Amino acid sequence: MQAARPRAVLDGGMARTLRRPHRDDWYIAVCGLLGGVLLWALGIHPRLASDDLILWSAPWAPLVPLALTAACEPLRRIRPRVGLLIGTAALTLDTVTLGSIVTVALYTDLMYAAVLYGTPASARRIPWITGMLTVVGGIVPAALWRDPQGLLIGVGVGVVALAPAATGAVVRNHRDAAESARLRAEQTALLAEMDRAQAVTAERARMARELHDMVANHLSAIAIHSTAALSLDDPKTSQEALAVIRENSVEGLAEMRRLIGILRDSTGDREPAASPTLDGLGALVDNARANGLDVTLDAGHGTVPAPVELAAYRIVQESLTNALKHAAKGRVQVCLRQRDGMLDIRVTSPYRPGDGPRAPGSGSGLTGMRERAALLGGTFEAGPQGTLWAVRATLPLTEGDPA
Repeated sequence: MQAARPRAVLDGGMARTLRRPHRDDWYIAVCGLLGGVLLWALGIHPRLASDDLILWSAPWAPLVPLALTAACEPLRRIRPRVGLLIGTAALTLDTVTLGSIVTVALYTDLMYAAVLYGTPASARRIPWITGMLTVVGGIVPAALWRDPQGLLIGVGVGVVALAPAATGAVVRNHRDAAESARLRAEQTALLAEMDRAQAVTAERARMARELHDMVANHLSAIAIHSTAALSLDDPKTSQEALAVIRENSVEGLAEMRRLIGILRDSTGDREPAASPTLDGLGALVDNARANGLDVTLDAGHGTVPAPVELAAYRIVQESLTNALKHAAKGRVQVCLRQRDGMLDIRVTSPYRPGDGPRAPGSGSGLTGMRERAALLGGTFEAGPQGTLWAVRATLPLTEGDPA
């Protein structure tokens, strides 16, 4: 089994490993320690032994704060605040010795890391604290000593503390902005993928409705007339049934070819087949009569938008198909009325509870009609009303919110 990886915490866009220091931090600590020892061996110090502020004049004294500061470097990512506190104490101790330039340099890195890898609260407060110390460190000594050279203390504090803290804040802000941009890009890609999946699903549902509405009517007629041809021992009736079967087969195949041709054409050069209109209801009713239905059509409507016209045609077509498969003997009535900005569609057929269907069905016809009405913001109802099966749809003639 593989060893467990160190747990990481995302803080301000930066990953902080909680168990092991980063390898680069060890390199910084070792190189800093060796460099400080080399300068100490060469006798290079920022202060002279005669300086009044030197309280610890032992030759090896600068090595103590150097070692403490170098030991804090491995903590710069995993415990940045602890490393900064210990480093501050080491730097304070360094001020009472001959000092080491490397100790100061390592401390500036600890200050930078505390802002960059620390908590958001630390990243906000440290630059303000170092800024205040810079101002106080420059103004107070100059005011007390009455000497402009006292401002140099504030400059030193600004170089050692404020400058690395401000640099860390700038880098952290840039990284946080980059992380936010990356997250926004991922969210945008996710939303685009969701939109694509929804578009594919909607298109598949639309294709399923169109395929069902175009073919179900013809296949239902074929099933019913083939059953009649097989059950009746009458050559004339069988011949008429076969003629109807052939006619519906040819028309169904033609509509299937048109749909498959549109789906296979990826260039977009093929013009789509003309959508059926309400003017074609007469031919639709004639075809239903040829299939054995007693249908009357009462179409009282004016100009209708194309989407509403297609939905109304398909609803009437599917209602006649269901009547062919399920209705008892009797008259089927189709009525269309346009009033108050709505197109009202009503199809009724004889209904007797307990009658079995004359042709098998999947039940998707009612679902398709309901979906067509909902997509236009209309309503749809279907069910028995006494001795009739009634289908009623109301479609708005203007664009509305989808139901």
